[in-house]
Amino acid sequence: MAPKVALGDGPRQGVHVVGSLGLGAMRTALIGYGLGGAAFHAPFLATTPGLTFAAVVTGNPDRQRQVRERYPDVEVVASIDELWHRDLDLVVVTTPNRHHAAHARAALERGVDVVVDKPFAGSAAEARELVTLAEARGRRLVPFHNRRWDGDFRTVTRLVREGALGRVHRFESRFERWRPEVKESWKESGDPADLGSIVYDLGTHLVDQAVALFGRPTSVYAEVRTLRPDAQAHDDAFLALTHDDGTVSHLWASALAADLGPRFRVLGSSAAYVKHGMDPQEDLLKAGAIPGGTGWGADPEEAWGTLSGRPVETERGAYQDFYAGIAAGAVPVPPSDAVTGLEVVEAAFESARTDTVIALP
Repeated sequence: MAPKVALGDGPRQGVHVVGSLGLGAMRTALIGYGLGGAAFHAPFLATTPGLTFAAVVTGNPDRQRQVRERYPDVEVVASIDELWHRDLDLVVVTTPNRHHAAHARAALERGVDVVVDKPFAGSAAEARELVTLAEARGRRLVPFHNRRWDGDFRTVTRLVREGALGRVHRFESRFERWRPEVKESWKESGDPADLGSIVYDLGTHLVDQAVALFGRPTSVYAEVRTLRPDAQAHDDAFLALTHDDGTVSHLWASALAADLGPRFRVLGSSAAYVKHGMDPQEDLLKAGAIPGGTGWGADPEEAWGTLSGRPVETERGAYQDFYAGIAAGAVPVPPSDAVTGLEVVEAAFESARTDTVIALP
């Protein structure tokens, strides 16, 4: 594998070129066509120069019909076994959490680059095994942490990089929702193999953003709870991470927040940045919008955050940059960061179980 060359534009938010790819369009298959596949992956696979959206794997007849209606040139196959008879350069794994590692491993063993939705694997040990396999096969293994390209997080990254806040001492980040009713879904499952905890869902995004900004934590404290009466999976969590430079990240994920806190509150020695509301890209994609183009990812002025009371225009959200990096032969998110994220998740569960602070080696 060629040496990595950093192309990053923010604190620890590097894009690494790993070889001379992109000589022709990469034939790409999408494994899974639930919400993640339909909204967060397929629109970019279909519109990114350098990628050819070749196939979708789904055994669900309704989803097969949806793919054929929206992407008539894309082949639909019912099982992963059918996929390996085709000439592919890239596989995107967006199946239920319990299958991520197995499907990624199958692609790597066949010499195909892989993008893996979060969580990257079921454990840090399993994630390290995948990284070792990818290195041995000389293939790219890329965690899909698209929230690094949220406009609000890009704004935080720029402010931190420019020193606009002074020395950051506390980074607060929230993904809170008001969903008092439990839904029928593997994400709400109490089976540990389903990885249905909110910590694996929203929490992995929160942890990844903290790691991207401030690096690997040295310790983790967490409160992880199941609050809704009929819930089987964790639906409320608070994580406190201490980073090597002393910065603390306070992270909240909840399905039972009747009053939503700020998306970001970042406190520094010189100023504070506060931002409410969510990046607009998710709602656009769910509504079927085509990504990119004029106005894509723009935050309305009334939703801008403030820097010590002064409005600051939100950077444009840019999920398209992830797959543009893939098409260019890059690794937009280092797999080592996803391994760290899972180590933090495991430490959080241990901290919540023992009511102690867990040191990370």
